[in-house]
Amino acid sequence: MEAILWTIDEILTATHGEVVAGKELTHFENISIDSRNITKKDLFVAVKGQKHDGHRFIEEVIAKGVRGIVLDRKKFSQKFTQALKDQIINNVCCVLVEDTIKALGDLAAFHRQRFSVPVVCITGSNGKTTTKEMTALVLGQKFNVLKTLGNLNNEFGVPLTIFRMNHSQGAAVIELGMNHPGEILRLSQICQPDIGIITNIAPAHLEGLGSIENVMSAKGELIENIKPGGVIVLNGDDTYTLRLGSTASRKVSYFGQSIYADIRAIDITKKTTTTVFTLELPNEKISVTINAPGQFMILNALAAAAIGYLSGLSAIEIKTGIEAFTPVKGRMDVKESRQGFFIIDDSYNANPGSMEAAIKTLVSLKGDRKGALVAGDMLELGKDSQQLHKSIGQFAARSGVNRLFLTGEYANALKKGARQQGMPDQDIIVGDKMDLVEPLVEFLGPEDWVLVKGSRGAGMEEIVRQLEALGA
Repeated sequence: MEAILWTIDEILTATHGEVVAGKELTHFENISIDSRNITKKDLFVAVKGQKHDGHRFIEEVIAKGVRGIVLDRKKFSQKFTQALKDQIINNVCCVLVEDTIKALGDLAAFHRQRFSVPVVCITGSNGKTTTKEMTALVLGQKFNVLKTLGNLNNEFGVPLTIFRMNHSQGAAVIELGMNHPGEILRLSQICQPDIGIITNIAPAHLEGLGSIENVMSAKGELIENIKPGGVIVLNGDDTYTLRLGSTASRKVSYFGQSIYADIRAIDITKKTTTTVFTLELPNEKISVTINAPGQFMILNALAAAAIGYLSGLSAIEIKTGIEAFTPVKGRMDVKESRQGFFIIDDSYNANPGSMEAAIKTLVSLKGDRKGALVAGDMLELGKDSQQLHKSIGQFAARSGVNRLFLTGEYANALKKGARQQGMPDQDIIVGDKMDLVEPLVEFLGPEDWVLVKGSRGAGMEEIVRQLEALGA
């Protein structure tokens, strides 16, 4: 595909910046924020992330032959040496802006406006990535689809996804993450979606948002930026998304099993590693098999089906897309160990809502076999962290989990909750991650089940690796 060039005039229009050097260098092929893999034909935007500030790498990118840079005006004037300023002015096209992160988003918004490609934006407390993958597979039955890669769903990742947009694509599926108010508003302003999905509302990122009511409001920011005539797709089984739908300024389509749902699942059959259901569309029904267990996987599939239906796909095309899905690593990925027990690897992330959903799946799948939960910390829950962990301990004990293996700062809070629900001390093991593996393998036999789950920062994938290695 031929590169879509950026002119200096377009860059200035998008960023409202000021050229201080090199205006005659008029064309760039791509926008980059990574000095490690930048090419000579790219425009480098010096953004400051959690770990690195792109302004520190200006000399490096100039040495690589980059001829265009976007810099923070104050840093250029106050923190750059005169020698570096001279090097910039003599060698590159330099644009100064008030805020390089905002400029990155503004460039992406400008690029988005170059195309008539329908954009689907997905947010929610749980299920965003799985829904994104399923939706891309469904739409991929009819269109060449641009989708978010990995978890590039923040103020850096969303623009980088938009910059990959080109004239060969027929649809785009973009995941929007969030940990503070206003973030979904900004990301959706950049994307200008035709369709939005809110998968659910649950306690997550409470450290930055304070309450589930605030989570609901923050997720609801997506609705404000859906294009006129567009649609917001909501979970009809979720109290909070129903509340958002009741006041939405855009057309609403619901998915789920409730009476509110336009796209429904009926006749559900749960199997060891698959889930079978009848997909009920407004005009036809079809049997669908998801290559993953769990009630919440059905909701993810219904959300993807709703997008397919709204995009004009047939029932068989929607079915084919959903059935092409395989679990994303670390997200309800079921594996059989060499010893014959089943591992549910849900180690990628966790919050109270996803933890409860995963526990329900564990209990459903284990049947009359033994089921163990290996739980690490759920992070970013703020002042309610202790209570929310205790509640999960209570939920696990009530649900019929046979043994808990707990690690992290909040392990004792989980233990306290489980004990309050009558779980015996001998069935609650607390320790460092690697100390849990041996007693866990001793506990599990053939056809038993173990769920491994915790927030990204808890590193629970280490336990999954050890279980796979020691299960021989």
